[in-house]
Amino acid sequence: MNHSLKPWNTFGINRNANNIVCAESAQSLLKAWQQATQNQQPVLILGEGSNVLFLDDFSGTVIVNRIMGIEVTEDEDAWHLHVGAGENWHKLVQFTLDHDMPGLENLALIPGCAGSSPIQNIGAYGIEVKSVCEYVDCVELATGTAKRLSAQACQFGYRDSIFKHEYQDRYVIVAIGLRLVKRWQPVLSYGDLTRLDPLTVSPREVFDTVCHMRISKLPDPKVNGNAGSFFKNPVITQAKAEQLLVEWPNAPHYPQADGSVKLAAGWLIDRCQLKGTTVGGAAVHQHQALVLINENQATSDDVVQLAHLVRQRVGEAFDIWLEPEVRFIGQSGEVNAVEVIS
Repeated sequence: MNHSLKPWNTFGINRNANNIVCAESAQSLLKAWQQATQNQQPVLILGEGSNVLFLDDFSGTVIVNRIMGIEVTEDEDAWHLHVGAGENWHKLVQFTLDHDMPGLENLALIPGCAGSSPIQNIGAYGIEVKSVCEYVDCVELATGTAKRLSAQACQFGYRDSIFKHEYQDRYVIVAIGLRLVKRWQPVLSYGDLTRLDPLTVSPREVFDTVCHMRISKLPDPKVNGNAGSFFKNPVITQAKAEQLLVEWPNAPHYPQADGSVKLAAGWLIDRCQLKGTTVGGAAVHQHQALVLINENQATSDDVVQLAHLVRQRVGEAFDIWLEPEVRFIGQSGEVNAVEVIS
C-alpha cells in the first residue's frame, strides 16, 4: 500500500494503492489487468484522474491508460480522427485547430484523456462528445476481444453512456473515432460566446473565448486540487421549472429536446450563498460554486462532508437534489456517489 495516488488524481487527495501500472498499449493494459485478476485484486483503470475522488486506499492495481496516437483521414465532407485513449483531451483540441480541423473548440480545457470523454459524454458550452463521436474502440478485459461500438451503441445521455453501466467493469476503451464536418458552424449559445458574431467568428476565436471563460472561472488543479464541475446540472420537469421561474425569473434554464429543463447547478449553489464555505481543508470555490476544491490538504472525508452540505442546502431551498458528476472510488472500485453524500 505504499504507491501514492496523489500524482494520479487532480483533487490531490493523498491515498495509496497496492500497485500502479502505466500501460502504453492495449496488450500491456490487458496483461496488467489479467495479472491483478489472477491475484484476486480489484483493478481500476484511470486516464488522468481528473474526475475521481478516492475515498480510501485502493486495495488493488491502478492501471493508468497511456495508449497514444492520433491518425487523421478525410473525405469530401469531414475529417475522421482515430485517437488513442491516453491522449490528453485539451492537446487534442489544440491539435485539431492547429491543423485547421474545427469542431472541438467549445470543449477546450476540459481536463482528462480522450478515452474518458465518451464515458461521461463530456460537454461544455453547447457541445457534447456525442455530437462528434463516430465510434469507440474497446477491449473486453476477460477475453481480450476487440470491439468497435458505433456512437449509437454507446447509448449517450447527459454525462452518461453504456460505459457507466453494462460496459463499466467489463471493457476498457483503447481509442475513439471522431468525425469533424468540414462545413463548420459555430455554437455560440452560452456565456461570452453569445457576444461573438456568428457570421465572422473564427474557430480560434471560439477556442480563445472558451479558454478565457474556463481560466477566469475555474481554479488551476496545480494550485488548488479539484475535479472540475463536482455536480451535474440537474434536469427537471417543465412543470417544476415553471414553478421555479415564478420565484426566480432570472434563473438560467435550458429547455431540452424531450421537454425537460436543465438548470445550472452552480447558480443553485450560489443562491444558497455557499461560495467560500469550507469543511476541513475542502472549500466551495469563490468564483465558481460548481467546483469543490482541495484548499488546504483536504481529506476525502472533508470533500464528502462538504458535498453533503451543499446537496442538503440546495435540496432544502429548491427541492432539487444534486448528484455528483465526479466518480467516487472506494477500496475495491467505484461506489454510488449519491448514496455516499446523502
